[in-house]
Amino acid sequence: MTAGIDDGEERRIQRALLAHLRQEFMAPASSIAGYAEILIEEAREQTLDTYLPDLERIAVAGRSLQSLLRSVLTHDDTKEKTVFNRAELRHDLRTPINAIKGYGEMLAEDAESDGHAGLLADLKKLLSAADGMLKRIDALVDFREQPGTNSVSPGAIEAARTIRSVAFGHVRSEIKGHILIVDDNASNRDLLSRQLVRAGHTPVEADGGRSALAKVGAEKFDLILLDLIMPEISGYDVLHRLKEEAETRDIPVIMMSALDDIDSAIRCIEAGAVDFLAKPVDGTLLHARIGASLENKALRDREKDMLMEIQQEKARYEDLLLSILPRSIVDRINNGEQMIADHVDAVTILFADIVDFTPMANRQSAAELVRFLNSIFSAFDALAEQLGGEKIKTIGDAYMAAFGLPDPRSDHAEAAANLALAMLEEARRFRDEDGAPVNLRIGLHTGSAIAGVIGQRKFSFDVWGNTVNIASRMESHGEPGKVHISESVAKALAGRFSLVERGLIDVKGTAGMQTYFLGKPL
Repeated sequence: MTAGIDDGEERRIQRALLAHLRQEFMAPASSIAGYAEILIEEAREQTLDTYLPDLERIAVAGRSLQSLLRSVLTHDDTKEKTVFNRAELRHDLRTPINAIKGYGEMLAEDAESDGHAGLLADLKKLLSAADGMLKRIDALVDFREQPGTNSVSPGAIEAARTIRSVAFGHVRSEIKGHILIVDDNASNRDLLSRQLVRAGHTPVEADGGRSALAKVGAEKFDLILLDLIMPEISGYDVLHRLKEEAETRDIPVIMMSALDDIDSAIRCIEAGAVDFLAKPVDGTLLHARIGASLENKALRDREKDMLMEIQQEKARYEDLLLSILPRSIVDRINNGEQMIADHVDAVTILFADIVDFTPMANRQSAAELVRFLNSIFSAFDALAEQLGGEKIKTIGDAYMAAFGLPDPRSDHAEAAANLALAMLEEARRFRDEDGAPVNLRIGLHTGSAIAGVIGQRKFSFDVWGNTVNIASRMESHGEPGKVHISESVAKALAGRFSLVERGLIDVKGTAGMQTYFLGKPL
């Protein structure tokens, strides 16, 4: 009971309020029902059968509106107290109004385009009555002195009332979408579907939250129109679940509710909705918001595609770099290093050369020769990668690899020896044009070297120094089918491989070198 007012006085106030509301609401409701009946008669007289189904829907909504008003606003003196919740009434009244305005606006558009002036005039009267009803529904929140009621900001109400409406159908977007409509009211779903189809979209209906989540899991949608108040799972909970999943969080969601309080709108926007529309939704506003949402999604999708293309291009670029440069060198380039040059204290260089390659090349066509070299060098590449070696380059029929760079390793000599023996074995699998096994000469030397990247447009990772020169001499002074190694390599391999001493040989730039032939691992 309100302070300072006794129970009897409060009941008299309630009766007066109900009487006022009956006067304010029943007249426009009766007008709506009356216009609906008149329009049905006109359509039948003019044999406009295509108009009848929607006019019948308007009539049903009008009768529903009258029934609801009678049940809520009829005062019963036998009851101790009349319970009147304006927020709930406001919500419930908007559902039939939504159907009346939605179907009415579509029919008005058809009547205007078909040239049915009389029908159009009565449709406009019906829509005017529906607008008048909406104003009275909005006015329910203006009884701010009544206890226990929720109010919307007066400024928001005034702003909403002073915005001039735009004729339905004037706003169209070129982008068409696959749109999911989620509403537990079949009439609302049907109306929205009809409006979307007329605008060129492809609608799918869901009668509740569970159905909506199932459909989203089975189909891809460009937009979701989601009712806020539904049984079992509310629209707000559905929105949360959509935004929690990576597969659905980017689908734009427009919330709709007959309860258009500011708090609900704010909560939905904060939860990830792109917009919040009050029912009954103005057709022009609906299409404008849908168009904007689809255009924004198209831009986001295009941005994602462009980012994916950039990532794919970057991956191709990196794969290309990795085909000619070691991983650690590529990482250093990506990190911005301009000059890559390293002094390596201990590295083992391998050179391999195909025996009697020149006569073989002279007897083969260009395609046959390139095919042969590609096959055998690809096999050597696989062995080098397996054993942790770094292919440096090929020069004609010569193959160069290094162990211990760009990343140092203590077993570089042993790993190079294993690769050399594996390459000899692999080469014997290949045959020349006479069917004879291919043979190699291989040379190894261990020492210090300089490694780095040269080139601006065509990168090359290379190794320089006396160690490289001596390794090349070991190969050229070697024998077919054998691995010729220097004394520094022999010392590193002592006790792990069998070695055959060759003795001193003359090597360019030296006074004579003690060399060995590599045997099998011990």
